[in-house]
Amino acid sequence: MTLIKSISGIRGTIGGNPEEGLNPLAIVKFVAAYATFIRKNTKVTTNKIVVGRDARISGPMVKNVVLGTLMGMGFDVVDIDLATTPTTELAVTMEGACGGIILTASHNPKQWNALKLLNEKGEFLNAAEGAEVLALAAKDDFTFADVDHLGKIITKTDYIQKHIDSVLKLDLVDVEAIKAAHFKVAVDCVNSVGGIAIPALLKALGVEHIVELNCDPTGHFAHNPEPLPENLTDISNLIRTEKADVGFVVDPDVDRLAIVCENGEMFVEEYTLVAVADYVLSRTPGNTVSNLSSSRALRDVTRRYAGCEYNAAAVGEVNVVTKMKETNAVIGGEGNGGVIYPASHYGRDALVGIALFLTHLAKKQMKVSELRATYPPYFISKQKVQLTPEIDVDAILAKVKEKFAQYDITDIDGVKIDFPDKWVHLRKSNTEPIIRVYAEAHTMQEAEEIGGELIQIIQEMVK
Repeated sequence: MTLIKSISGIRGTIGGNPEEGLNPLAIVKFVAAYATFIRKNTKVTTNKIVVGRDARISGPMVKNVVLGTLMGMGFDVVDIDLATTPTTELAVTMEGACGGIILTASHNPKQWNALKLLNEKGEFLNAAEGAEVLALAAKDDFTFADVDHLGKIITKTDYIQKHIDSVLKLDLVDVEAIKAAHFKVAVDCVNSVGGIAIPALLKALGVEHIVELNCDPTGHFAHNPEPLPENLTDISNLIRTEKADVGFVVDPDVDRLAIVCENGEMFVEEYTLVAVADYVLSRTPGNTVSNLSSSRALRDVTRRYAGCEYNAAAVGEVNVVTKMKETNAVIGGEGNGGVIYPASHYGRDALVGIALFLTHLAKKQMKVSELRATYPPYFISKQKVQLTPEIDVDAILAKVKEKFAQYDITDIDGVKIDFPDKWVHLRKSNTEPIIRVYAEAHTMQEAEEIGGELIQIIQEMVK
C-alpha cells in the first residue's frame, strides 16, 4: 500500500496498516492539519469548508471521515457530494467558504484516492502553503473543538447544475450556434462523476443527439482512467459506428478533456488547449500560458494574433495559474487536456473546454479532423532515465545545461532546451530516482531520436 505526501495534496491506495495507504487515521491527521492551516491563514469569516468527491468506490468512506474531522475541528462543512473538481472549486467561491477539499485521485486507478486542498479562492495551495500543512501533520500540531464549538454539515446537491449555468453564461459560449449545428456527440466518462455532469451540460448546450459510454457513476472504471489514446479504443470505435461528429473523454474528476475526431482518430490531448485558445484569442486577443512540457503549438497559434504573447510556466497547475495572473493571460492550461479559462475561474475545467470547443467547431463549420489539420503538426515523446538513488540528479542537469548553452535554455523547472525546430525538457522526479525526458518535434521519430540522444548523454555523464 502507498501513501504519497506532497505539496499538492495527499494521495494513496486504500487499506493497509496505520503506517500505509490512505486509511482513516491518515485522513484524520491530514484533514486536521489542513483545517488548522485554514483557521490560521484565511481572511474569510464564514467558517465553512466545501467538500466534493468523484465517484470512486472509496468515496463515501473517505468523505465521511473528512466530514467528521472538519466538524471536530469546528468547521461547518458544505457537503456537495458527487461533484467534479472544477465544480468544487467554483463552489468554494460561490459559498464564500474558507477553503475546500476535493476527494479524487484524478486519473489514478480505482484503488487510489486523494485529498486535494483548496484555498478560499477555490485554487490549489501553493508550495509554501502545502509544505505548512505537511509540517502541521508531521507534528500533530492541531487541536480539536470542544463540544460547544463542533461544526455542522450543510448538504447541497445542486452545484453541478450551478456549474453548468455558469458555463452557459460565459460570453464566448454560443448556445444558439451549437444548437444550429445539430451535433451528434459521443462521450466516455469512465463511470465517474463526468457521467452526471457531461450529458447534462451537452443537453443544456442544445445537443440533442448524445451517445453515452461509461456514464454510470459507479466508480468501477471501465478502462484505465487516464484519457490517453491507448485507453480510448472503445469510444473511437463507437464514434465510427454511430457516425458521431465528435467525441469527448474526461478523467474521473473531469478536469482533463480529450477530444476524438469524427473518423475515430485522436484530436490529441495536447491540442485540446490549442483549439480552445485559438477560439478565445480570435474573440478576445491576449496572452497565453502553458507548462514547459506542453506542446509548442500553443505558442505558434498565439503568435498568429497580433500583440499576443505566449509564456511558459513550471509544471503543475498552481504554477500555470501563477504565471497566468502575472501575465494577464486570457487562456492557459496544460497539455494533458487541462483548459484554464479565467473568465470562468482559475482551474482546469473540462466543462468549460467542451462548451468553448463546440462553439468554435460550430462557427468554423468544419469536421473535427479538418479543424485539427489547421494547427501546427507536432509529436511529443515521453521517456525517462532510471538512475540510482546516490546519483546527484541536479548536478547532471547542470552539466546538460552547460553542454547546450548555445541554445535557448529554460531552467525554472529542470532544464528545457529549445532547438529551432524541436525541444527537449528534462525534469527530476519528486518521487523516484529518474529524470523524465520529454521531447517534441514535427515527427514522432524525430522526437524519440532527440530524446534518445539526451538519454545517451546523461548515461555517459553518469559513467
